[in-house]
Amino acid sequence: YEIGRLWHEGKITVGQEHFCTAATQFIISSLYPRWIGTGNKGRSLVAACVGSEQHEIGLRMLADIFEMDGWDTYYLGANVPDRSLLQAIVSYNADVVAISATMAYHVHLVKKLITVIRQNTTTSHVKIMVGGLPFNLDSHLWQEVGADGYAPGAEEALEVAEDILSLKR
Repeated sequence: YEIGRLWHEGKITVGQEHFCTAATQFIISSLYPRWIGTGNKGRSLVAACVGSEQHEIGLRMLADIFEMDGWDTYYLGANVPDRSLLQAIVSYNADVVAISATMAYHVHLVKKLITVIRQNTTTSHVKIMVGGLPFNLDSHLWQEVGADGYAPGAEEALEVAEDILSLKR
């Protein structure tokens, strides 16, 4: 968040922001051997950024949290075409799809993508969670775009996913 704030205020350049992101991703990836393969809950998550959204580190953290909790996670990352996401939902038998948007001008694409997922007979069953800065700024925006749930961060997202799948009694 701090790096994004600094960039938004013009205190760092896009290049500096990208460098910080790459360094963070490297550090996170170096931790994978410590927790990859920690169990299997029999649940599947597909995670992708909407449209041309390039800001993916928060979504990567979300997928990692789910993986550590024993979910099968399929992290598609940034700039995923709708058709590819639909194919992944089917191929990986997703229980939950996590869609991320960091830039407010991508929110309309989230709503459109959710409509596409819901209208497709092979993907209409999947639960949809959204996240990213626009959703953190407007606590009702997730409902306006038609999602099943929203979480302000990766750790909270795990509880939301469990709730929308009725895992908690």
